[in-house]
Amino acid sequence: MEFLNYAFMQRALLAAVLVGITAPAVGIYLVQRRQALMGDGIGHVAMTGVGLGFLLSTSPVWMATAVSVVGAVLMELIRWYGRTRGDIALAMLFYGGMAGGVMLINLAPGGSNANLTSYLFGSLSTVSESDVTAICVLAAFVLLVTLGLRRQLFAVSQDEEFARVTGLPVRALNLLTAVTAAVTVTVAMRVVGLLLVSALMVVPVAAAQQLTRSFAATFAIAVALGVAVTVGGTVTSYYQDVPPGATIVLLTIAAFVALTAAATPLARRRARTAASARSAGDPAECSIPATRGAGDEAGV
Repeated sequence: MEFLNYAFMQRALLAAVLVGITAPAVGIYLVQRRQALMGDGIGHVAMTGVGLGFLLSTSPVWMATAVSVVGAVLMELIRWYGRTRGDIALAMLFYGGMAGGVMLINLAPGGSNANLTSYLFGSLSTVSESDVTAICVLAAFVLLVTLGLRRQLFAVSQDEEFARVTGLPVRALNLLTAVTAAVTVTVAMRVVGLLLVSALMVVPVAAAQQLTRSFAATFAIAVALGVAVTVGGTVTSYYQDVPPGATIVLLTIAAFVALTAAATPLARRRARTAASARSAGDPAECSIPATRGAGDEAGV
């Protein structure tokens, strides 16, 4: 535990815990909306914000947040109005964001592509006190939205048309989800990296879905798993001198494989129980279809 004696590790572990909580908290709604790769796209756009931060000699985290929010709003607008050309517009937005980041950071005084490495793949030693402050503020916003509006966000993620009929402001909630995802990307970029953050938003949720179909249980398990792998990956990277982002993602995938293997007998037992209930003609014993994943509304 001697690593706790170092200030940079204390900052890195605090950031890792916050990332482990916020990434799955947002990711569960993206998975339900079938937008699992949204975080990856926002990460590309955030690179322009990082480059702009270096060029203007300001905080890359806050600048990346601003640019990511704009990019996330554009992505939602393209999803609404893009129609058949929407995928092309999104591709230009993603790759333009990446190219813009590389160009801007090279135009910055003393800037080079090496400056982007810690933001692309994460870095423990470069997490500063100002970064921790920004991460804490942004994480508080993410948790306020994902927990405070969980019922409304769940309803929109499950069925937009039904949510609209019930009177929910669907477009406003979709925009809020996109903005929250953008904020989460910038929260995680110092620990996991912009190119890997999407995995931490999606894989813990997918792993949790192997064990339960209740929304509340999936949320809790995904967050617990997120914290475990981020802290474990951060400590492992300190002792083994390996990239923290890659370590965290590989641990997350390993956890998914392990939980999938462990859940296979449980899934078979559920299938046999459901088959027995159907053959007995007792509808009360029927389970929710597996295709709903984490969307067991009773667990919200």
